[in-house]
Amino acid sequence: MELDKLLADSGNSRTSVINAVADVKACRDLGTAAKDLRAAAGQRSRLVTDLSALSVDKLPDHQALTAALTKAWQASASADNHYAAWADQVAGSKGKFCKKGQARATKQTRAGNRASGTATAEKGKAAKLWNTIAKQYGLTERQPTQL
Repeated sequence: MELDKLLADSGNSRTSVINAVADVKACRDLGTAAKDLRAAAGQRSRLVTDLSALSVDKLPDHQALTAALTKAWQASASADNHYAAWADQVAGSKGKFCKKGQARATKQTRAGNRASGTATAEKGKAAKLWNTIAKQYGLTERQPTQL
């Protein structure tokens, strides 16, 4: 099933995002962190596009599932872009945003955190809906963190 394959791809950028945000927090490798975050945002935006092209109308609760996945991936992309902007701010601050190896939070950080919270909530909804379908059709069940 195409949706199962899409969901398998969806978690691919998670580790790079976690590592990139950790690098920004620690004021290290800021250029690479920003690049990795923007790449993840692009991947998540492609997931939304790919999802909209799938025919899932035969699945139970397909509208709720696609809505949750769309909101989750859009929010994740938004968070990634905000965190990338934060990395740019820290990099361009000539040390002003870094104290003792810790990056100071900015409006971009807070916006990224809000978007990340939205993504987490929507991924929880999507995982619950998907896992009901997966059990019914013998497909791979997924945790919210895998979406």
